[in-house]
Amino acid sequence: MKMQTSLRTELITPNENISFPIGTILAVQKYYGRLGLSAVFGKHKARGRDINSLIEALVSYRLTENRSITKAADWINRREVLESFNLKPFEQRTFYRALEAIGENRLEVIADIQDALFQTYDFEHTNANLDWTSLVLYGDKCPLGKYGYSRDHRPDKKQINVGVCELSKPINIPVGLTIQAGNVNDQVHFEDTFNQVKDRLHPGSMVVIDQGANRRENLECVEHSKLKYLTARQLNKSDEATWIKGFDKTRAELVDENRGVYGLKKRFPSRFNYLYFSEQLYEQQIESKHRKVERLLFEAEKIQRCIENNRGLPKKYRINNPLIDCEYTYQTKLASLSESEAKAILKEASITGREGFF
Repeated sequence: MKMQTSLRTELITPNENISFPIGTILAVQKYYGRLGLSAVFGKHKARGRDINSLIEALVSYRLTENRSITKAADWINRREVLESFNLKPFEQRTFYRALEAIGENRLEVIADIQDALFQTYDFEHTNANLDWTSLVLYGDKCPLGKYGYSRDHRPDKKQINVGVCELSKPINIPVGLTIQAGNVNDQVHFEDTFNQVKDRLHPGSMVVIDQGANRRENLECVEHSKLKYLTARQLNKSDEATWIKGFDKTRAELVDENRGVYGLKKRFPSRFNYLYFSEQLYEQQIESKHRKVERLLFEAEKIQRCIENNRGLPKKYRINNPLIDCEYTYQTKLASLSESEAKAILKEASITGREGFF
């Protein structure tokens, strides 16, 4: 066998060769047929290009390329790809019409897909995870696009909110999808997502709910559906008084020895409340608070030097807007404090006593 020890060409030039993973396409076509999805989508577009071939190609594209759907038609409109899906060349608007047909009938489509999933597979359980997120919109034509809490850290952009339900591990198959305007919070969005899947879940199934959707009405809705729920809630002053203040690891149950997690449980007429303490989480949060103390001390020292040298406030601490006139009066406590005393004050303000608890 001859081993190649050098490049075959010194200058790389582009050519017309393309490559795409045939295994992805075969997997998509296999499960598309197994679930009978042709009947699910076929009724929503009878004329023109075969909608099922377009959808198979779109799913294959999304599983292959990390690119926008606006580029999907370009990817599909290559001879080798078209042949794989028995398609003829088509225009971008043809592709968009197929997507519009699916979007306009999304509730029926999702219900039919749920029927196909639960009729095809005998799932070992129907415990479910519910979660919500947001997607940034870079256009302004979508009526659902609103300004809201951005998980993508782009509050300057409109967004839509997406709710997802999946069967929990080891299944991890999504069985629900809801879309809401970008300014709808998770507590309100919960109703749509839960109602879409609740009739598919067996009585007694456990529904894990993201903390952002936790409110009394939603939890009661789960109970009335004869399901169980698990969710996190925000620690409050009552928890500090009844749980945290007198917490003793020797009286708690050791849940995870490797991470040093201890737990307590309180029983109420219709629920259990759990409190956990993690040594690992405690160390991480305390370390973060110490970094914050050092940062605040550095800022205070910087401002103190400006005072002592009769200099203006650094630009980063000022309002930088030519339309706003502002006069600053400021002072620090550092003149009468030692460094250790200053750090003690900052630690007292930063460390709450809730570190490590959840």
